[in-house]
Amino acid sequence: MIDPMPGRLDADEVLTRLIDGNARFIRGTARFPTVQKEVLAELAKEQRPSATIIGCSDSRVPPELVFDAGFGELFVIRVAGNIISPEIMGSLQYATLHLQTPLVVVLGHSDCGAVHAATALKWYGVKSARRISDVLDRITPGLPDRDPLLAPAKQIHDAVEANVRWSMDQLLQTPEGRARMAEGAMKLVGGVYHLTTGRVEFFASGPSPAADC
Repeated sequence: MIDPMPGRLDADEVLTRLIDGNARFIRGTARFPTVQKEVLAELAKEQRPSATIIGCSDSRVPPELVFDAGFGELFVIRVAGNIISPEIMGSLQYATLHLQTPLVVVLGHSDCGAVHAATALKWYGVKSARRISDVLDRITPGLPDRDPLLAPAKQIHDAVEANVRWSMDQLLQTPEGRARMAEGAMKLVGGVYHLTTGRVEFFASGPSPAADC
């Protein structure tokens, strides 16, 4: 059984757990448990997640399964295109201030439909329904300009990573984000889940991947 409330870990230890869990998921040796009454009883008293995941709503990318995490291990915030909005920021602030999760992961995924639609809007002027456009308007500022020399698949791959980095940048630009990072109380990493392999590629903030885990 996976401990639903492990002892407090630091951000690097939590990231290692996620990497190891993703490796088990890929190998087909995931430990994700059948629900047990004693686990639910403990979690009913309190939650103590070790990581916050800001991910896309895509049904093919459930973080608990992708990282082979047990009940109570992850605080998951999911929204189309893993965008940053006031509502997402409120949930994140709760996770970092009250639950004190030391690691925050912005998790995008390959062939993201929201990113596809945002590139169609930015590069070709293709409009979407009004509420969908509200989502796309939060993605387009972080997208690169279209490079006609790149293959379409590579263009989308780069746009997906750029969108993750854009979400990370927005978090780092907030006073709360800067304060938590300066205190050393929070580590922020990005990741892209590859639909065809199940693998998560992690990277730090910045213009180029810092780690390929």
